[in-house]
Amino acid sequence: MELFDAIRGRRSVGMLKDEPVSKEQIEQILEAGNWAPSHHNTEPWRFFVMTGEGRSVLANAYADIAIDHARASGAAVEEADIRTKQGAKAFRAPVVIAVAVSPSPDPQVCRVEEFAAAHCAVQNMLLAAHAIGLGAIWRSGEPMYHSIMRQAFGLKEGEELVALLYLGVPQLPLPVKKRIPVREKTVWIESAGR
Repeated sequence: MELFDAIRGRRSVGMLKDEPVSKEQIEQILEAGNWAPSHHNTEPWRFFVMTGEGRSVLANAYADIAIDHARASGAAVEEADIRTKQGAKAFRAPVVIAVAVSPSPDPQVCRVEEFAAAHCAVQNMLLAAHAIGLGAIWRSGEPMYHSIMRQAFGLKEGEELVALLYLGVPQLPLPVKKRIPVREKTVWIESAGR
């Protein structure tokens, strides 16, 4: 697939078939992420690939966070119901890749740039998935930033999850989308006086 076709044609795909994804395809996607740019060549991304029952790590974290929130609010907690409902989120795709940023401790490295690099890795992975015929969606949200989630993946102090990539074969054809023309979002500065 030609690069610009991949960029224009990629879509967030949340409805995925319950079909396996080959290890070779997963490794292609990881390799694409690994070639993202990073300031000072820190390569601050880390990948956690969950397949099969390995997705239970994510399922249990989702459930534990929801139970923690319910208890904190004083609500009645039906643990089994919460575990079933929240845990199912991890099984919406045959492959889930958690992407974390591990910022360099070097004082010359700007922490926000480490996050930008990890986000570039995620975009590369999304484009690679699309290019090889897979669907993917970048999920995030409050549970991803919770200390229970960080513990589930063994993240150290200062490390954070930046994405949960759900990957698989799309159930439906990709929708056609339009964008606001780039000229409406661009300011050309061609001299000091604008």
